[in-house]
Amino acid sequence: MARHTAKLWRSSTIMGYGLQATDGDIGSVSDILFDDQDWAMRWVVVDTGNWLPGRKVLLPTSVLRHIDAGDGSLAIDVTRKQVEESPGVGDDEPVSRQMETDMYSYYGWSPYWYPGSAAMMPGYVPAMGGMATLPLTGASVPPGSAATTRAGGQPAGGDQPRGDPHLRSVQEVTGYYIHATDDDVGHVEEFLIDASDWTIRYVVVDTKNWWPGKHVLVAPKWIQEVDWGAQQVRLDITRQQVKTSPEYDPSASADRAYEERLHGHYGRMPYWT
Repeated sequence: MARHTAKLWRSSTIMGYGLQATDGDIGSVSDILFDDQDWAMRWVVVDTGNWLPGRKVLLPTSVLRHIDAGDGSLAIDVTRKQVEESPGVGDDEPVSRQMETDMYSYYGWSPYWYPGSAAMMPGYVPAMGGMATLPLTGASVPPGSAATTRAGGQPAGGDQPRGDPHLRSVQEVTGYYIHATDDDVGHVEEFLIDASDWTIRYVVVDTKNWWPGKHVLVAPKWIQEVDWGAQQVRLDITRQQVKTSPEYDPSASADRAYEERLHGHYGRMPYWT
């Protein structure tokens, strides 16, 4: 069995971290955009502060290097000049596939949706037919598109989305209600991110309205469907299974021993095998 020992980072920790280019500071992380088909991080949204006022910048995960918890920073493999001259994004401007293409072209990286791309995740199936129309300030679904997706990112109904609605904002999804197969269990508190490949490994569930003071983890693969319009996540596990699962302590690291207990409790194949 392969041993995967990369540290899992809380999304709330990464948000607000400073971004260090090869030659200086460029701002801080204001949001994270992920693909709801494989729950992989695709973009870091940069708040450039007073350096580039009135403008946000997108950085692909391809340029991310390492996280330094000591000084609360994230190192990136680009220069300040590269960031300054990169295609800009307005606060309320939607992120289209053309915009993503322009950004990847600018940095000279293969887009994650290209077969064989270094930025692609194993098992990823590229969305077809159109442009994402998701504003950075929220992950609303374009009018007329399917609002609910099954596990794996497929629309719940027979209609195909008019755009590419798979790019989601961590800030927007935080707070979504979570339902087990038989009852509510809580809401999305945050996410645990694997910095070795920038994948969301777990959703942190706050159960305070049902089970006060407790937090549990669920993996994206245990999600049956997400209703993005209603802001609800539906799991394929029962409320009792959630209640008896190993409790997650946000102040401690989710180490491999904890992960093994968690996957064993649900009888699920670990992602690191």
